[in-house]
Amino acid sequence: MKHNSLIGSLLRGWWLLALVLVFALFWTAHTTAAESSEKLGGNRLVTIHDRGQEQTVVTKATTVRGALEEADIEVSKLDVTEPQIDTPLSGGHFNVNVYRARPVVVEDGVTRTQVMTAAQSPEAIARAANATLYDEDTTKLERVDDVLTDGGAGLKLSIDRATVFTLTLYGKPISARTQATTVGAMLDEKGIVLGMQDGVSLPNGTPITGGMNVSVWRNGVQTVTIEEEISMPIRQVHDTNQPVGYKQIQTPGKPGKKQVTYEINTQNGQEVARKLIQSVTNEQPTEQVEVVGARNNYSSNLNEWLAALRSCEAGGIYTRNSGNGFYGAYQFMISTWDRIAPKTGRPDLVGVRPDLASPADQDMMIVANTKLSSGGLATQNPGCYKKLGLSQFPPN
Repeated sequence: MKHNSLIGSLLRGWWLLALVLVFALFWTAHTTAAESSEKLGGNRLVTIHDRGQEQTVVTKATTVRGALEEADIEVSKLDVTEPQIDTPLSGGHFNVNVYRARPVVVEDGVTRTQVMTAAQSPEAIARAANATLYDEDTTKLERVDDVLTDGGAGLKLSIDRATVFTLTLYGKPISARTQATTVGAMLDEKGIVLGMQDGVSLPNGTPITGGMNVSVWRNGVQTVTIEEEISMPIRQVHDTNQPVGYKQIQTPGKPGKKQVTYEINTQNGQEVARKLIQSVTNEQPTEQVEVVGARNNYSSNLNEWLAALRSCEAGGIYTRNSGNGFYGAYQFMISTWDRIAPKTGRPDLVGVRPDLASPADQDMMIVANTKLSSGGLATQNPGCYKKLGLSQFPPN
């Protein structure tokens, strides 16, 4: 027992010593950093990495461009800096990477293109050469040993294009690409799982060749594949400085697309059941951001709301006959008036021309008409609704 107690005391002692050392190291680093910041006297310490060399300068420059100029480092229009050339410098210490444009040979099948680019990734280099890469294509970026053979280029990007073929998936032909060499490997690559009743037009060991057609179907049932739209998500930002009805697209969105395959059961030529078999998204939707007005006028007082509406519709005149089929302070059509009257418990108003009804009845009818409409004023009196920024429904 005494032996165990001694060991425990030693362990606690070591833990205490370790904590003291960690605190001492932290305090030293903190003090050193603070002293270093004071010594800079408001200057910035910028470390520049360029062509495999590292250079550190003390500068009062406020942007990456200014720091490079003070370091006598020239950057051409084709060169790229990280961060970007006009990025403001913040903090006491800043790191800048300079990527120099250099000749790169892009080998795309039988086509060879040489471009001057500072791009680092295969995708970015391909874009610089106006080459479109597909998800199924593969690339290889390597150093060129014989620069004379490749016109002085030190790098070569080789693009291995996927084989293009037609995949008829449950009755719907689509253009597809694959790096697989056989039909079976292609099905695995595409994640197509065959059911007990499914069939394939070619054996799994059949080699994939350009332009070939591979069909997948479901035996004994009718299937159909159609392209459907995926609704884009819409996010609305409410702007209280703009009236209700105002809408401006801040960031345009785009619906997506998907190939959807259904299993359809028909009897006597009539569809009696439909079952989703497979859905493949071809294009993801992108979010649309809209700024919408949220300023409601006269939304707290019914009398003010009514006064504003009839002033806009008919100059506030209850007996207004516009001569175009609209009557009264709220410019009712006779058909609308007669349709709403029974729903308000006032069948006696049916057949009464709106401009000949009492002001109280006209007020009652516009409130009822607005509340009975799912769109409120936005659909019943859209002009004044947008012009005045009135609340969509009358205040309670």
